[in-house]
Amino acid sequence: MNPIIAILKEHNVSDAQIQELFQALTENPLMAMGTIGQLGIAPEKLQQLMALVMQNPALIKEAVTELGLDFAKVEAAKAQLQKP
Repeated sequence: MNPIIAILKEHNVSDAQIQELFQALTENPLMAMGTIGQLGIAPEKLQQLMALVMQNPALIKEAVTELGLDFAKVEAAKAQLQKP
């Protein structure tokens, strides 16, 4: 199991909430940040999760793929964020 998904499950985040989070990530990464804030994960665990993603960004692609979502949408959303 992807470590990001494993950490979310450790904090009693439901499969539906995980799916919703990664769906938001593929559509609008800024919206995903708000969704993360609503999951009720302790700040120290959230920092641990963010550090994990920063150290290994490929984990997001793995999680998106594991959930059956389209990673190309993540790339497209990221490109939109980087436009001036």
